[in-house]
Amino acid sequence: MTSIQYLKGIGPGRAELFQKLGIVTVDDMLFYFPKKWEDRRLNAKKEHLDYVEDVSVIFGTIISVRDLYTSSSLRIFKTVMDAGGYEAEASWFKRHSPRFDIFAPLKKDVKPGGKIWLVAIPEDPLFKTRLRVEEYYRADDLLAQRAHINRIVPVYPLTEGITAKFMREAMFRIVMEHSSDKGEFMPGGLLARRALITRDMALKALHFPENYFELKESRKRFIYEELFLMSLAWAIKRRQTRAIAKGFTYKIKKHLLTPFREKLGFEFTASQKKAINEILADMSAAAPMARLLEGDVGSGKTVVAISALLLAVENGYQGVFMAPTEILAEQHFITFREYLKGLNVKFAVLTSSVRPKEKKEIMDKLAGGELDIVIGTHAVLEADIKFRNLKLIVVDEQHRFGVRQRAALRQKGDKADMLIMTATPIPRTLFLALYGDLDLSVLTDMPPGRGPVKTESVDEETALKVVRSETSKRRQAYVVYPVIEESEARTLKSVKAGFERLKEVFKDRRLAMLHGAMPGFEKERVMSDFSKGKIDILVATTVIEVGIDVPNATVMVINNAENFGLASLHQLRGRVGRGRWASRCLLVAHAATSDGAGRIEAMCSTNSGFEISEKDSYIRGVGEVLGVRQHGDMEFRIADLARDGELLKLAMEDRDALLAEDPDLLKPENAGLRHNLLKLYRHKWNIIDLS
Repeated sequence: MTSIQYLKGIGPGRAELFQKLGIVTVDDMLFYFPKKWEDRRLNAKKEHLDYVEDVSVIFGTIISVRDLYTSSSLRIFKTVMDAGGYEAEASWFKRHSPRFDIFAPLKKDVKPGGKIWLVAIPEDPLFKTRLRVEEYYRADDLLAQRAHINRIVPVYPLTEGITAKFMREAMFRIVMEHSSDKGEFMPGGLLARRALITRDMALKALHFPENYFELKESRKRFIYEELFLMSLAWAIKRRQTRAIAKGFTYKIKKHLLTPFREKLGFEFTASQKKAINEILADMSAAAPMARLLEGDVGSGKTVVAISALLLAVENGYQGVFMAPTEILAEQHFITFREYLKGLNVKFAVLTSSVRPKEKKEIMDKLAGGELDIVIGTHAVLEADIKFRNLKLIVVDEQHRFGVRQRAALRQKGDKADMLIMTATPIPRTLFLALYGDLDLSVLTDMPPGRGPVKTESVDEETALKVVRSETSKRRQAYVVYPVIEESEARTLKSVKAGFERLKEVFKDRRLAMLHGAMPGFEKERVMSDFSKGKIDILVATTVIEVGIDVPNATVMVINNAENFGLASLHQLRGRVGRGRWASRCLLVAHAATSDGAGRIEAMCSTNSGFEISEKDSYIRGVGEVLGVRQHGDMEFRIADLARDGELLKLAMEDRDALLAEDPDLLKPENAGLRHNLLKLYRHKWNIIDLS
């Protein structure tokens, strides 16, 4: 592939700058898509599109120029120009230099009588003829008229040393010279059925569209392509997973499952029973289980997972319960200790903060088969952790782990069964897109005694009055802050400052602080004391968003609520309302933002996690909610799972039809598709095998 350093105007120095953007070759450049577009056309009919900004562009004749100095060492170059029927005053602003004339190049181009194009911002919305210049181009600059002016222009993510103007010019040359090199790999019948333009046409139109129609059609083409390839990869991975024979079986012996169920003190809900039956059936099947257990906050996922782990232990196998953070692993350990009391099950917690001596003991017991279950974090993935007979892997909060991490964990056990849990309800289309290799169990009902939590937006004073009122009834409260310590960069309230203040406000109450930077043993002590009722008010960060189960807690106060995503707000709310008393979630906003107000309004309008996830997909972006972008699993250049649901449905329909006719993509017309699929996903996921 041709390196971009050999292209006109780039060279080795600029090539290094482009490398910071992930651009090394001509292909990288062609597929470095704009983040948005600007409509710089004069006198053209304009549409309202979310991804296109309307920009002020003026073409005219210069009447006069002035070079001004200000008292603040700022220099201003002003010009008055005839913009075709009216006069406009345009200004350039630069810091004065005593060594040279900073406006010398500008003065060569901008002279009375000359004609220029300006891209400018009105200095005052009321006086749109007074402009601050962003870019200018001489009327005789032909490249400018093709790439920068009087057209819809692309806007790219940049890095220091590469200007928007240079990027656009470099891209224009590459697109005009090389876009036709990109052959089509999508089947012709599929393109015709969905009225998609060809790849070379789409490349040219995406970067430099002649009109809105071309822009929309090129975006549609590449969005569809990304979604189609992703859904195809998932379908093949799913088929290959189901074709594996795991080579071991389970028998339901009930010497652990039955006493566990009898000791619970409550009946499983109908959906818990259904989920347990689905999981046990999967575990008894010939192929390894790959199932997602989805349940709203407080729906009882943990007892379902423990049921599966006990079946493994009954049969002489080992199990792993993996949590995304140390504090969650420690919280689950406490829960397991409570639920498994009196049962002959040996388990331990393994995180990176476990002391070396204790870690070695746990490792030896795992390798020797003396431990049945280990509850851990990423520490369990370390190469030196060996199991004697690992057959069941449970992963909590799936969206915090990537596909590769799941694969690494699965390699610890020979064709082990895998159960994945999430408290983020996922719309079906997004589930198929994000977790297409998994079967789905959903907990739809709540355990008895869980009523809705009343959610309100209040000021801080009101929130603290409610805390005082509830704690006077011997109830308990959470007060949550977004950060551990305050910083100059962000005006967010911190848990440390909040704790000191609340100790003064509630001198007659028992308070404790909890955050992720505390030592593990101290966090466990605080959580244990709170659950035993020894603490009235727990002042914490979001470390408590999952895992703590304290039925006596009836108030959740969330400071800087505008700064949290809906998924986090909903998880935090789920910490209360677990007992027989009415509970409240109080959202305290400290800064007004439209997105923040939208999230707070959504929280106050519904207790349904499914409704929350639907709204969150649009307010925050599904990548943030489900964490997929941070793992590199879904590195879309242009597709957006929240926005492009309809195209995703079409892509999945076409995928199913294609695989029904050609399961291994062996037909000649699918050779290009096969090649591109393997190129994109074989090494990324280490899952696609079409050999």
